[in-house]
Amino acid sequence: MSSERFSGVLAPVITPFQENLAANHSRFADHCRWITDHGCGLAVFGTNSEANSMSVPEKIDLLDHLVATGIEPKLMMPGTGCCALTDSIKLTNHVLSLGCRSVLMLPPFYFKKVSDEGLYAYYSSVIEGVGNSNLRIYLYHIPAFSQTPLSIELIDRLVKNYPETIAGIKDSSGDWGTTKAFNSQGWDDFRVFCGSEVFLLQNLRAGGAGCISATANVNPAAIVNLYQQWQTAEADSLQDNLNRVREIFQNYPMIPALKAATAIFSGDSFWYRVRPPLTEMTKAQLINLTAELSSNGFDMPGL
Repeated sequence: MSSERFSGVLAPVITPFQENLAANHSRFADHCRWITDHGCGLAVFGTNSEANSMSVPEKIDLLDHLVATGIEPKLMMPGTGCCALTDSIKLTNHVLSLGCRSVLMLPPFYFKKVSDEGLYAYYSSVIEGVGNSNLRIYLYHIPAFSQTPLSIELIDRLVKNYPETIAGIKDSSGDWGTTKAFNSQGWDDFRVFCGSEVFLLQNLRAGGAGCISATANVNPAAIVNLYQQWQTAEADSLQDNLNRVREIFQNYPMIPALKAATAIFSGDSFWYRVRPPLTEMTKAQLINLTAELSSNGFDMPGL
């Protein structure tokens, strides 16, 4: 990974919760360390982190703990996009104070059908409010969840006016045509990450930077291996293998399934718990998920 801009594979790290639904700091740090040991970066406070079910103070406490336990800040791309502009500025400032340079930033998603002008004002206000030349923002395009798409025209304006700060995008549209379009704009050193490893090989062949994927929480080594081997004769076969694992998890509610797999392979039942409004896997789902992973020879070594 460049000291200035990211490339490679990052995991939107799942968050372990205690019985009182407070985040468990030590388990969170241990899982982050397991992921980085397999060559992945950390997109903490992404969608699969249940980030929008946590407050800004909770996120700050978790970040402080990660850094205090030796997690390298430059391996992190924390999610700092909030509906409240002041929350986004506060969290982004704290991320930078810890030595991170990169953030993954959702648009403000509560109000629907907002204009590009309004979205531009939001991102511009964050950049100006933070006022730090070290900041690198990766836009987060996830219209199915946010209902707030980021248009080519909006991104072009942001890139032209803030070429050092607007560093790239995570496209979780699930539409390869959209990811391909982001790659084809000719923006200087603009890093495009697909939101699923299903598109990783296509993205790299189109000039993309890598992927930020839910299943990097459970299958990091295999995804990193494709990233490293994408120009070899084995690349298509490696992609097919990744697709089979991804398909298993996509047959279930993603966040509970990722946590269930982590619980199963670590032997730590803490990982089953999700924060409301999400619910845990049912007993039948757990039985089926376990069987499918076993029949595919899936493992999470060293967890």
